[in-house]
Amino acid sequence: MTQPTVRILGPDGRPLPPVQRPRPRPRRASALSGGFGQTPYDAADITSPHMAAWNPLLWSPDVELNVYRDRIVSRIRDLVRNDGWASGAITRVLDNAIGGTFRPISKPDYRSLRVRTGYSFDAMWAEEWAREVDAHWRCWAEDEDRFCDAGRRLTFTQMMWVAFRHHLIDGDCLAQVCWIPERVRAGGAEYATAFHLIDPDRLSNPQYNWDLKHIRGGVEIDDYGAPVGYHICRAHQGDWMQAADTVIWDYIPRETDWGRANIVHYFQTERADQHRGGAGILAPVVQRLKMLIKYDGTELDAAIINAIFGAFVESPYDPALVEDALGGDEVVSGYQALRTDFHGGNSVMLGNARMPILAPGEKIGTVSAARPDSNFEQFENAMLRNVASGAGMASMQVSNNWSDVNYSSARGALGEAWKTLFRRRENVSKGFASGIRGAWLEECVALNDLPLPRGCPPDFLARYFAAIKTPLARCRWLGPGRGWLDPVAERQGSILGMDAGLSTLENEVAENAGGDWEEYVDQRAVEVRKFQECGLTPPDWSGGQNQTATQAATPPQKPDAS
Repeated sequence: MTQPTVRILGPDGRPLPPVQRPRPRPRRASALSGGFGQTPYDAADITSPHMAAWNPLLWSPDVELNVYRDRIVSRIRDLVRNDGWASGAITRVLDNAIGGTFRPISKPDYRSLRVRTGYSFDAMWAEEWAREVDAHWRCWAEDEDRFCDAGRRLTFTQMMWVAFRHHLIDGDCLAQVCWIPERVRAGGAEYATAFHLIDPDRLSNPQYNWDLKHIRGGVEIDDYGAPVGYHICRAHQGDWMQAADTVIWDYIPRETDWGRANIVHYFQTERADQHRGGAGILAPVVQRLKMLIKYDGTELDAAIINAIFGAFVESPYDPALVEDALGGDEVVSGYQALRTDFHGGNSVMLGNARMPILAPGEKIGTVSAARPDSNFEQFENAMLRNVASGAGMASMQVSNNWSDVNYSSARGALGEAWKTLFRRRENVSKGFASGIRGAWLEECVALNDLPLPRGCPPDFLARYFAAIKTPLARCRWLGPGRGWLDPVAERQGSILGMDAGLSTLENEVAENAGGDWEEYVDQRAVEVRKFQECGLTPPDWSGGQNQTATQAATPPQKPDAS
């Protein structure tokens, strides 16, 4: 039986019109997706099975790094200590960026100095200044007594090697500018300026408290985020021999009242408002490196087991279980005794290998070696390419395997890797090494009688150093050369570039050999002169074929001592 239709009538006896109900307001998620479960960007999709569970938090840079910094760094250090791939990647970057010699070539901005001061600073003055300042630098940075290091253990290049290693692994490099006049008074050191490398772990909030508005990871900042001071723990938190000092912090201002640096701190800034570096170059690939180590160890274990457990002897009886099951039957016991006596008295040897002489009823079984996995090498290469890409290196630099590359592919890969390497070197040079050199240069201009333009007061540089420090301290840092894959072709390319005006001898020597072009030219002059003194025909590169016989036979005159 159907239900009767109920109709509501109005005062005039006619049915009332239907009520117009408002459409339901869509939920926020539906509104953001246009009401159809879709978003303008796939990256913003929250409904598909591939993206629904992917909801990373949006954190500030200091929260992302500082909270987890110790855990990240400790894991990377463990990898570098115990894994050859990780250790090799760090060493390769260090050897190509810092190497065995890392030094500055002074390039004072004489145009800026002339505009700022009104004195006649020019290119000739800049060349004379650079030679003398660089000579003073070498005496200090390569001092045999290591007075450039507050701990008197390392030269400047060695200090930069350690600092850059901290940067690659820990994300930070940190040094304190020390003033030690007692070493000068004792007659050993020429300069009172020295530097003390500090482990970045010691830069931390007092009592390991949480970050606050004006202190982030041990760095004191102002309202603009500029560092104004550093909280340095007197001992590393894991140093058991100095346990009392692990709970004492010293506050060191960033610089003195007149602008001399007290602390030089460098890290690669990846986001605005970032105040600490806590993720080295291996941080993006830590998980994959750890997985590769486990996989590599598993395959090695399997190979060892296959090598050891290769064959076994199968007998119809077990010495103990069968005997117990049969109640100690004398026949079984006699058979086992027979086997023992048989193997003990039949040691037939073929060379150093024993022949498998078996007792009646026995046979040899073998274990098939199904591992290592035949795809292991491909998997390992794929993982190492991932590591190389994350670390900004060529894959053959990480694997050290050059067997499957040709000249073109290797040149292209190394060219891209060189861009990253050069950028890293330039950044750490300007952010860390130049800060150290600037503090040393302040003392250098105060102690030494350095070249000055005509009419410039003798104490001008020392008096106004803070105002002209930037153009005066400008320099170019030299590290290892780029190297060659095909020395003939690449050197010919360098010559063509210089002849076409696309490069200079200074750039080519610095990039390919990592040296100072003036030293190369001076050395070449010495070699050509030696050819002339010995009466030998100069080689083609000396330009000697264009000289007359008289010029070639005439030794150079010694300069007048007066």
